[in-house]
Amino acid sequence: MLVITTPTGQIGRQVVDGLLDREEQVRVIAREPSRLSPRVRERAGVVQGSHRDLDVVTAAFAGADAVFWVVPPDPRADGVQDYYVDYTRAACQAIADQGVKRVVGVSTMGHGIEHNAGHLSASLAKDAMIADTGVHYRALRASAFMENLLWQIGAMKEQGVFFGPQPADLVVASIATRDIAAKATELLLDDSWSGQDGVPLVSADALSFDGMAQVVTEVLERPVRYQQISVEAYRASMLKHGASDAWARGLADMALAQNNGAYDEEHRTAAPAPTDFRQWCEEVLRPAFLA
Repeated sequence: MLVITTPTGQIGRQVVDGLLDREEQVRVIAREPSRLSPRVRERAGVVQGSHRDLDVVTAAFAGADAVFWVVPPDPRADGVQDYYVDYTRAACQAIADQGVKRVVGVSTMGHGIEHNAGHLSASLAKDAMIADTGVHYRALRASAFMENLLWQIGAMKEQGVFFGPQPADLVVASIATRDIAAKATELLLDDSWSGQDGVPLVSADALSFDGMAQVVTEVLERPVRYQQISVEAYRASMLKHGASDAWARGLADMALAQNNGAYDEEHRTAAPAPTDFRQWCEEVLRPAFLA
């Protein structure tokens, strides 16, 4: 039995589909089962509730061979690290109590980010909690999600621009969520690995933000440029869109860590994932832009 959290999320949804394609026995935890696809409701076991709740994860993890763990974002959270840690606490108890053998979790790439790096630091704290249970664990050390660009489709349409707190010539490692999901699916299906380790995930290309804008321009067949904004302006924009002060500060601290080369070491040494940025733009960004 394979248990999947966030089955309607951008990664969890793809993991569930990949496992069902392989006729695997799957159980999902869903706060709102009505949001699941008919295929998932018909073919997977469903435990309703939040995977932050001890009773829910205890029921879901019963008899589980492996768990896919994701802490979902909550922009209204009062504290970033406390949120990640608190969300994972019940799962750690259920992992131990139910004898779960393996856990695959979505984490972050980066070195020197144990403290003061916002969401990056919080994700590492969550990994440490899971590792302390003694379970066999693989942390998917993902770089920046390409899908984050989808939030700026409106600005691309209306202004021909996308914004960010990084210098235009800075190369920041990125990854398509499809490749995170594919690696998670591979590890969940493989019962031969043991111990605890991280799996860095980066795309095959290395582009600056100006380089990304050039690819976006070519794929969308209209001019799109990148414009850097200050980290404080970036934080203010998150506040304007409803994030708590703590969540916005966490995003700003994460951006500063990325600007200071947090991903660089693993980016140089990680094996590249299949999807490069141009392919992602052609297959994901362009259809979303035209929709």
